[in-house]
Amino acid sequence: MSEIRSYRVVTKEGTGEIVEKKSRFIGSAFPVESVEEAEKKIAEISKKYWDARHNCYAYVIGKNSENTRCSDNGEPSGTAGKPILEVITGAGLTNTLLIVTRYFGGVLLGTGGLVRAYTQAAQAAIAASETGEMIYARQLTLEVAYNMINNVQYYLGQNDISISDPRYAESVMYDICVKEDDVKKVTEGLIQKCEGQIKITEGNSGYYLM
Repeated sequence: MSEIRSYRVVTKEGTGEIVEKKSRFIGSAFPVESVEEAEKKIAEISKKYWDARHNCYAYVIGKNSENTRCSDNGEPSGTAGKPILEVITGAGLTNTLLIVTRYFGGVLLGTGGLVRAYTQAAQAAIAASETGEMIYARQLTLEVAYNMINNVQYYLGQNDISISDPRYAESVMYDICVKEDDVKKVTEGLIQKCEGQIKITEGNSGYYLM
């Protein structure tokens, strides 16, 4: 399979702030799925902080980080956008937009000072956000009799597999997500644990937050 196995993303946006020589730097991290979504969010933040001197940004989009862009937005070349981009790539993230808004405090920071400030504000935004791993996995639906619930739950717990959407009728049905490479092992393990008294139906494969 040519697909990559996993990639890291921002799952919940976050905002962090630093002050450097009276200049205020507000870092904002957002999950984004496309260039269009990123550009729309950049426009929103630029409007929100319309009175700021600069709204610098960088984004990385795609499982293989196919789309990257950064902007100094009026700051000296290479002092803002590139450091922000390096924070994203350094954290191993994709589908991520970082915007750092600067309110000028009247004191020039110099090239090195700007790079440090934009880097720290971007790092603060990542620290305030939530991240997770999208893993190539397959959905499985399990159907068992009530007397096998404990066996199933014990096995899944031992293998750190979460249950979603439990349904209770004449039998019990659970949906689980398993790494594609582990499907055979997990399937065989469940059958053994339940002494064959389990029905396992394979569903779609794709990238799931795990």
